[in-house]
Amino acid sequence: MSESVTVADVVTGRRQNTGERIFFWWDRVGILLILVLLMALMTVTAPNFASFDNAMNVLRSISINAILASGMTLVILTAGIDLSVGSTLAVAGCVGVLLHVAGAPMIVAVGGGVLAGALAGAVNGGLSAWLLMPPFIVTLGAMTYLRGIAYTSTGGLPVIADDLSFAALGNSYVWVVPTPVIVMLIVYALIWFLLERTRFGRHVYAVGGNPEAARLAGINVKRVLVLVYTICGATAGLGGIIFAARVMSAQPNGGQSYELDAIAAVVLGGTALSGGRGKIIGTLIGALIIGVLSNGLVLMNVPYFTQLIVKGLVIVAAVALDSVRRLVTNAS
Repeated sequence: MSESVTVADVVTGRRQNTGERIFFWWDRVGILLILVLLMALMTVTAPNFASFDNAMNVLRSISINAILASGMTLVILTAGIDLSVGSTLAVAGCVGVLLHVAGAPMIVAVGGGVLAGALAGAVNGGLSAWLLMPPFIVTLGAMTYLRGIAYTSTGGLPVIADDLSFAALGNSYVWVVPTPVIVMLIVYALIWFLLERTRFGRHVYAVGGNPEAARLAGINVKRVLVLVYTICGATAGLGGIIFAARVMSAQPNGGQSYELDAIAAVVLGGTALSGGRGKIIGTLIGALIIGVLSNGLVLMNVPYFTQLIVKGLVIVAAVALDSVRRLVTNAS
């Protein structure tokens, strides 16, 4: 059987048209091809891009965004959205640093920050699942009140911690690889296993594909949604701890607009905003594309405002491509 023929095609006896076959293969290698071509372009045009030090710099620069995007992938797979991850990052960082200042052991400070993020995510999931509130509205509100909590907890000012107990999470190396990169890879390995090798992962895809059908199949849709948002909050909390470790302080204004980069990485990675389709590896590649693009533009001394234009156009192009794919599929 041809690999480009789906199970549904076999059951119905329908043959895929050319457009469907193109998008089938694009879903599998297209995003990776874009990354390879972009790296080749930057190698030729951006000074010092193709060096080991710069490669490590790119990986470290994307680590926090990639961690946020890993949890965001789960949310978007269920056809949801979380606009509050940037504010959750700020709250988690403040909680971790304040616990350290209060004398808590490192494991408590780190765990407290991640737990704060998970709690914020659980509230978002609970409101969306049990009260049937639109995730966009729930998380938009959370983005605002969580930012207020971050400012309130620090009195509106940064809290500096020169002897921060968990500073190594943001500034140390494991051999020659930055620690945040190691943490990022561990997070992606765990979420890959969760999505690809567990019943919960299959339930996530089922809920995103058709929540009513998932409910009729015996899946506890509300439970899946709450868990998905909780995991997203926890990854944002971990990102907040790493952010605080890198700057050695609690920054109540930290993470502003990070939710946009996280969503961009997920969409660039091929996860459908309509839910039910996408891979966590694609999200990592999407984060790499954003990182390589930003790094290359900086090395070429492209003005910051021009960088925003380029990044915005890339995101729009990714969403447009997904829309074209759905139109081709539906038309057939």
